[in-house]
Amino acid sequence: MGRCNACGEWNTFVEEVIQREEKSARGYGMRNAGSARPVRIPEIEPGREDRIDIHDEELNRVLGGGLVPGSLVLLGGEPGIGKSTLMLQVALKCADQKILYITGEESEQQIRMRAGRLGMGNDQCFILTENNTQSIFRHLDTLAPGIIIADSVQTLQTDAIESSAGSVSQIRECAAEMQRYAKQTGTPVFLIGHITKDGSIAGPKILEHMVDTVLQFEGDRNYGYRILRSLKNRFGSTSELGIYEMNDTGLREVSNPSEILLSHRDEPVSGIAISATVEGQRPMLIETQALVSSAVYGTPQRSTTGFDVRRLNMLLAVLEKRSGFRLGHKDVFLNIAGGIRVDDPATDLAVVAAVLSSNQDSPIDPKSCFAAEVGLSGEIRPVSKVEQRIAEANKLGFGHIFISRYNTKGLDTARYKIQVVPVAGIGEVYKKIFT
Repeated sequence: MGRCNACGEWNTFVEEVIQREEKSARGYGMRNAGSARPVRIPEIEPGREDRIDIHDEELNRVLGGGLVPGSLVLLGGEPGIGKSTLMLQVALKCADQKILYITGEESEQQIRMRAGRLGMGNDQCFILTENNTQSIFRHLDTLAPGIIIADSVQTLQTDAIESSAGSVSQIRECAAEMQRYAKQTGTPVFLIGHITKDGSIAGPKILEHMVDTVLQFEGDRNYGYRILRSLKNRFGSTSELGIYEMNDTGLREVSNPSEILLSHRDEPVSGIAISATVEGQRPMLIETQALVSSAVYGTPQRSTTGFDVRRLNMLLAVLEKRSGFRLGHKDVFLNIAGGIRVDDPATDLAVVAAVLSSNQDSPIDPKSCFAAEVGLSGEIRPVSKVEQRIAEANKLGFGHIFISRYNTKGLDTARYKIQVVPVAGIGEVYKKIFT
């Protein structure tokens, strides 16, 4: 059948061949039915969380402090973004672990050329060019590696399913076999996954439910920076962020993100405001750029890069209604420097300041930064982790930081060299910046 009788869509049927007689013949099957018994929580022995250091501070942070034994990690990203390079760097850095790098996409010579380009060497890193899982498990029994990297899960193929590699049933079954091996042997497994044109990982959605951690490797091709995000993590926070810089010798860890997100200029320029944001537990300062100009056509344009355009429209409506700034007939363009995307509400005040600065063509003091949310009534609202934001701005040599007046309760400002400026409304911010 080409058309589904239920939803009316064409070409949505997927053939799945299930052979139950071979289910028990596989080497890493599930435990026998009836072997488990219900137990109370106090009866469960607490396990030790001995994480594996993979000698990559950014990846360690995103994973929650290291790699958990027996965990299954799925790494997704666009083609050419650097997924294979990142995993090969991890394999070459971990000299204290026996690592098996399984590749179904590249030859041994290609891996050797990439390793030479990275300038690293590791006698404990083994390369296997194989995509049949039964052959892979035989090598695993012989080699007994400490970490397994499979590039990619879409190229793996098992004899238990009679379909081509990359199909829905093949991806699900191969991931299930890798999951059983990881849990029964305590060996952590990295799976590299392709993504579709809409940004989701290719294959069935159940693939993301099966794994313990889902990492997204993203970046703009026009910039040399790559961002590693955690979309799901059973062993840590999903709000952590890792930043890398792509260069000729591979991926360089960026320990201070503010160095790449702040521009250095000889003269002050209007429409520039610095925001103190927090991603996970990591504070960073980013540059917000705004351009306000008279609308040439009837309908003013609203365009953003790295910021939610609906949030910008809301802030412009607050400026128009609550503060009396006439921006309804002007084009407004907003850009977050560095090619990253920001969702922190504390960026609101910096966006408002940049828009007002560009509107009257008056630059903001380059030693000033902002960390506050803007409410619909024009009030400046408090944000979380304000002490970390102040400390980061103080460390980078800023002179003033504008925060909400309601954020100052219990805040010891005497231990910072930076001047903390509490504000309650947009009008007060305008007076202190431009007068």
